[in-house]
Amino acid sequence: MKIPGLQLDVNAADVDWRATNSPGVFWFLLASEATDEAKGAGAGGTVLIRMQPGCGYPPHEHLDVEEVLVLAGGYRDAWGTYETGAYVRYPKGSVHAPVALGEPDAGHPDCILYASARGGISPVETP
Repeated sequence: MKIPGLQLDVNAADVDWRATNSPGVFWFLLASEATDEAKGAGAGGTVLIRMQPGCGYPPHEHLDVEEVLVLAGGYRDAWGTYETGAYVRYPKGSVHAPVALGEPDAGHPDCILYASARGGISPVETP
């Protein structure tokens, strides 16, 4: 779903981003759930995510619902392509590997996401 008329002026330079294990991908924690260490699952929560053009997360499974709002730029995954103003709801058990639109060093904007992943995520092994 695209939210009509949603236009944001995101100044990513003002956010205290933290690096992830994925090159060109950064996050900023807004709220966290407890980690379920018995299941080996990552903590769920709500974050801002910044992916530089052409960069993304490796495949992962959602242990509960994830909701994403694209604040700037865009990304693609096996479910589709989403740009500024797009709202996406991934069901429990869904697997994806989002990658920011554009090519590195080609002047494309970073992809900025507001994401809430209840229950956390679990890495998916690729063959």
